[in-house]
Amino acid sequence: MAKKHSESIDGVEVIESSLSRTEQFIEDNQKTLTIVVVVILAIVGAYLGYNKYYIAPLEEEAEQQVFAAEQYFEKDSFRLALNGDGNYLGFEYIADEYSSTKTGNLANYYAGICCLKLGQYDEAIDYLENFSSDDKVVSPMALAAIGDAYSEKQNFDQALNYYMQAVDNSDNTFTAPTILLKAGIVAEKMGNFNKAIDIYERIKEDYPKSFEGNLSRIEKYITRAKVKGSV
Repeated sequence: MAKKHSESIDGVEVIESSLSRTEQFIEDNQKTLTIVVVVILAIVGAYLGYNKYYIAPLEEEAEQQVFAAEQYFEKDSFRLALNGDGNYLGFEYIADEYSSTKTGNLANYYAGICCLKLGQYDEAIDYLENFSSDDKVVSPMALAAIGDAYSEKQNFDQALNYYMQAVDNSDNTFTAPTILLKAGIVAEKMGNFNKAIDIYERIKEDYPKSFEGNLSRIEKYITRAKVKGSV
């Protein structure tokens, strides 16, 4: 019992010693610690103020400005959607002017698609690379659109790279079969028929219920790649 009592006393003394050292440290560095706390509070306050008084109103303004561009986009009037009509802003301006907002970020995606449709492939790549999203549908579509732009530029290596990134980014039944089919076709254009066959087989096995994975349809692609690869 005496030993246990002694150990208990030793433990208390250690704690008290630690507390004393902590108190001494605070006392010795009170001014510095006060400055650190004030700086942290100032940063937090500035961040909250920035979001409330700058970003929030800017976001609301951007949402109001983007309406006309979205209407033009839905009508396939891609030039007006991109550049505006003189009265209303286009995605190009919104992406630049409201770049710090969610709407400005989304405008990069729309602007990229507009440029792609208009044959402005380098611009399309720039806009789409500036777009970021965690959405499991929009994100792979943006990556696939970059692949489309590179494919149009005859840069099939990069096209295939982005198509496969798109599938890896979100391997779902809505986007993956379509993007994989594009990847297979590009692999054929590169003369990489084994890669094309692997991709087509993946569609066949993983997405048999998709339009692209229909057995009679996908078998035609597989057979074509095998014939080309054997020549």
